[in-house]
Amino acid sequence: MAYKKLHVEKDTAEQFKPFAEKMKLAGLDSTIIDTFKYYYTLLLKGETGLLTKKDIEPVKPGEIPDLERMDNLFDVGRSVLHKVALIKLNGGLGTGMGLARAKSLLEIREGMSFLDITVKQVLGYRKKYGNKMPLILMNSFRTDEDTKKELAGYTDLATDIPLTFLQHKVPKIFQDSLTPAEWPPDPTLEWNPPGHGEIYTALATSGMLKKLVDAGIIYAFISNSDNLGAVMDARILGYFTKNNLPFLMEVADRREIDKKGGHIARLKENRRLVLRESAQCPEDEKKQFQDIHTYRYFNTNSIWINLLALKDHLDKNNDMILLPMIRNPKTVDPRDGSSPPVFQVETAMGAAISIFDKADAIRVPRTRFRPVKQCNDLLALWSDCYVRTDDYRVIQNPKRTLGTIAIKLDNRYYKMIDQLAARFPEGAPSLINCESLEIEGDVRFEGNVVIKGKVKIVNRTSRQHTILKGTIIDEDT
Repeated sequence: MAYKKLHVEKDTAEQFKPFAEKMKLAGLDSTIIDTFKYYYTLLLKGETGLLTKKDIEPVKPGEIPDLERMDNLFDVGRSVLHKVALIKLNGGLGTGMGLARAKSLLEIREGMSFLDITVKQVLGYRKKYGNKMPLILMNSFRTDEDTKKELAGYTDLATDIPLTFLQHKVPKIFQDSLTPAEWPPDPTLEWNPPGHGEIYTALATSGMLKKLVDAGIIYAFISNSDNLGAVMDARILGYFTKNNLPFLMEVADRREIDKKGGHIARLKENRRLVLRESAQCPEDEKKQFQDIHTYRYFNTNSIWINLLALKDHLDKNNDMILLPMIRNPKTVDPRDGSSPPVFQVETAMGAAISIFDKADAIRVPRTRFRPVKQCNDLLALWSDCYVRTDDYRVIQNPKRTLGTIAIKLDNRYYKMIDQLAARFPEGAPSLINCESLEIEGDVRFEGNVVIKGKVKIVNRTSRQHTILKGTIIDEDT
């Protein structure tokens, strides 16, 4: 047995050698190379990271705290706002929507981007509470330059803490040979950001963690740059600090549309909370995985972390946090489905919930989870279903009485942002009184169109159909 283990390690070292050389040439820190080697070894071994019902049990209703019962903790959180930083995950390009630069720069309302709205929120917090709350963006090598150019326009945003730090990059892996991907037409496509789980190591190796701690910043609220619901909440901060937690994950009630996404559970072995993604579920348990009444809570990918607890863990583990591996199958050029298939090795930020003793989750309303993952989501934001408040929060229009709108657009004609813009050249129709909208086929909208109720618009011809200016639709068409 010892010989077999040695043989596997020897083979791994040989197979990893070209990856190590490539990463060294790119100037990557030895910690990043060692971390990637750990995950590459798992890939070679065929390890799946599966979590079965033998390993976990569901989190029961009432087992985790509820934000809606924490109004009394506002003042507690307010008293430590000067010790918290707001960190946004800003590594995504939004290639699934046809974008080629930072997704946070996408215009969403009134000529403003996600980044514009976030910056204005932070400036508002500072003015209201009289502190210098740092805003920090974790960029990827593909979003860094564009983001910095945009931030340069906000001369009043800078503090003693840098505005950005860089997520590392790791090589893509050819699926057939498990060797480093090569793509001469664009060598930058040979690399991928290693998922937002890498934030912990990136904070340390960039020096950002030390800068924050030295400046007296003890807590960080971390969320996706495209989640407009993830705003600072003093009540959550109050719960987090009052209970001296190392890690807190925001979760929300699962609905049918969430059933394929990751959920939280509890490990039977040590009673810690754990995040289980779909890829970690055995095929014969998929039905139970998707049962929203058994596994009730999903991860919003918004977390709160005690930076001193994080520093302590990293100091003891060579700046590494080893999280479950996500093997993400892609093509080397994500915009070209005919390019060679690769694996992107990634990790999830929320998986750290099982790393820290006494880590907790908090149930939050769905209003704190409003990401833009598809053009369906973007059309809703463009419409009168949402309004902007004076403090630059984007919320559902108080005049809307129908709950969250359900939009389903034909991917053949609306998947990419350019396609969406071409078919709504004068902006979104009025959807404030629309419960659901489904569009099948190629349909273009002129201005001042009003849609009410449950509507499905179908065009089965090969020609684009135009809905004329001022049209009112209140039934299936």
